[in-house]
Amino acid sequence: MNRLENRLALVTGASAGIGAATARALASEGARVILAARRLDRLQALSKELPGSRVVQLDVQDAAGTLAAIQAVLEEGEFIDLAVLSAGLARGFEPIQEGDPEEWSEVIDTNIKGVLHGLKAVLSGMIARRTGDVVFLGSVAGRWVYPGGALYCASKYAVRALYEGARQDAFGSGVRFTSVDPGMVETDFSSIRFRGDEQRAKAVYAGVDPLTPDDVADAILYAVTRAPNVNIGEIVMWASAQASVTACKRET
Repeated sequence: MNRLENRLALVTGASAGIGAATARALASEGARVILAARRLDRLQALSKELPGSRVVQLDVQDAAGTLAAIQAVLEEGEFIDLAVLSAGLARGFEPIQEGDPEEWSEVIDTNIKGVLHGLKAVLSGMIARRTGDVVFLGSVAGRWVYPGGALYCASKYAVRALYEGARQDAFGSGVRFTSVDPGMVETDFSSIRFRGDEQRAKAVYAGVDPLTPDDVADAILYAVTRAPNVNIGEIVMWASAQASVTACKRET
């Protein structure tokens, strides 16, 4: 028996990286998956791999748009009882004094407000039905700050606070909350952070065997398939070659 059979799962940020890998992992265990992100073409391509999945184009920065888009994709009587809030990004690696306020707003609106908007769309219904799983995609950057990463780290510290706050606010409701906090994962994250500079992005992973999106998806799958009396609260993941946010063993 598939462990997630009859469950309806929402994955934000599902167009690539950890979000896409998580959608595949959940579907492999029988979940019906709603794929949510901005890049419609990528969502449609992924949906072809996952029979029964649905696509919803949305921007998590838009509170009303997120809620409306998720409600529109649900059929009568359906409810989401598993949500993976994966959408997030970073912009730049400059020190604070050289940062771009417009990029700061994009990171804050995506990584913090976007999580809140996704949570708002699903949590009340889960509490009313007294069942559900919410997974926050955090980061080791939400635990340790590194040079040039203050804003991104601040946004992931905020995700950690939202995870802890949701657990307190929904205490006793039957809803489980999990924060999965990976270290170095090879995705298009660095390419976006470095504004399309692929050479600089590749250098981040040079000589290192990093985590993969599938590794993180496997951890998420583990958390949401435990017995109902078990809540895996926090998972911190490192590549074996990574000792901290600044220390990596690189093979030359």
